[in-house]
Amino acid sequence: MSTAKRPTKEITLLGRSYMIACDSGEETKLERAARYLDRAMHGIHAQSSVLGSERIAIMAALNITHELLETLDERRDDEAELTRLSQRLESALEKASHRR
Repeated sequence: MSTAKRPTKEITLLGRSYMIACDSGEETKLERAARYLDRAMHGIHAQSSVLGSERIAIMAALNITHELLETLDERRDDEAELTRLSQRLESALEKASHRR
């Protein structure tokens, strides 16, 4: 079993710095995710400055999870629509080939 320590990357959320373990080559993705989360947290903080950082983080996580699930649902709906269209096209092509 490897005891090698994963490299860390510093990110800032709501003005506080955190050191996060990050695989090599994944730094850009971590930075992007941290910027997204930081913007979400700042948006919640701006609405109610009396909330603590932990509560802001939880609310931001819930909002982002909701966005993700909505996007996944839309993707599934789009894929289902593409499947229906593909089946209609195949059916139409089959009918057209029988008419020849």
